[in-house]
Amino acid sequence: MSSYSTGAHKASRTNGLAIAGLVCGIVGLFILPIILGPLAIVFGAVALRQTGSTMAKWDIGLGVVDIVLMIVMFAVAARNGGTFTWHIG
Repeated sequence: MSSYSTGAHKASRTNGLAIAGLVCGIVGLFILPIILGPLAIVFGAVALRQTGSTMAKWDIGLGVVDIVLMIVMFAVAARNGGTFTWHIG
């Protein structure tokens, strides 16, 4: 005997654009923040309009952090004669 569920399935509120924006925001923290930051903001804004998910809000926040981080790195590089280096240890 088989049993079938007659209840409605709860739809997921996350879409592909929100996931793409989150990936762009996280990867943008490490490489190419000047490109991936604005992409994360655009993907997040479109996803926010479509679904209103929390992940879309995180996309926009990470995109802004990427851009601010890039501006800070440009300012430090300009102050140090055009170079920016990390010294660990």
